[in-house]
Amino acid sequence: MDSETLIESAIRVLNTADPYEKARLGDSIAVKWLQGAISEPYDPTVDLPVLDRPARLTNVKLVSPSLMPKLGKAGSLQSRQAIVHSLVHIESWAVDLSWDIIARFGKQEKMPREFFTDFVRVAQDEGRHFTLLAARLEEIGSRYGAFPAHDGLWDSATATSQDLLARLAIEHCVHEARGLDVLPTTISRFRNGGDNETADLLERVVYPEEITHCAAGVKWFKYLCARSKNPEVTVNSVEADDISEEIIQKFHSVVREHFRGPLKPPFNAEARKAAGFGPQWYEPLAVKESNA
Repeated sequence: MDSETLIESAIRVLNTADPYEKARLGDSIAVKWLQGAISEPYDPTVDLPVLDRPARLTNVKLVSPSLMPKLGKAGSLQSRQAIVHSLVHIESWAVDLSWDIIARFGKQEKMPREFFTDFVRVAQDEGRHFTLLAARLEEIGSRYGAFPAHDGLWDSATATSQDLLARLAIEHCVHEARGLDVLPTTISRFRNGGDNETADLLERVVYPEEITHCAAGVKWFKYLCARSKNPEVTVNSVEADDISEEIIQKFHSVVREHFRGPLKPPFNAEARKAAGFGPQWYEPLAVKESNA
């Protein structure tokens, strides 16, 4: 299998239904890419179809987001199980999203090699998050599939399946940034509930790595905006801190087109800044009511 391209490998992950095997396979592919055993991102002469929806097991009951039961505030064992279960489910989709952006857009948009490497690293992180959180869920007496879940993340992926700029903005600069906003509160709730092991896992592993995932979205959004004006631009030349008003306005227009409703404060300004985007990116898109 080492002679296959990275996109061929990514499609193998997307076609793997079992989430545990999906994470394991993704990690092995990531290691091969990062060590050079998989050398080519894609074959320019071959167009490979990407599934509209990745293979998934049917053991998780899916409901509409509006019908999801409340998770609680981690004060009880059941609440802690429900919250960890929701995080496991999110990470399972994050694995697919990472490989999908590689397989769906890498060749189509003629992205540079660094794009593939960045999202391979994201995919590897998400697989590790899934594996660790799923194991923690079992340690506290539950399992993946024991609670209902929703597929809002993949709904957004479907809505942005034709537009890499939109995919980067919505999945990485809206949804993943929202995760940065709520994770500190989640961590505090687990500590207050006496579950320091889960809190430590979220605080020391998941939270800092999710910042880098948002950063990847910001980085490549900026690159695409710059490349639309200068096809010869390199990603390193657009990584400076100063962001043009044109890029900010493009981000606002993409989010308003592809994301339903305003963004919800409060925002984790520190983590968002660490990911490379300040308040000028998101505050104009926010709920204006003072009691939001």
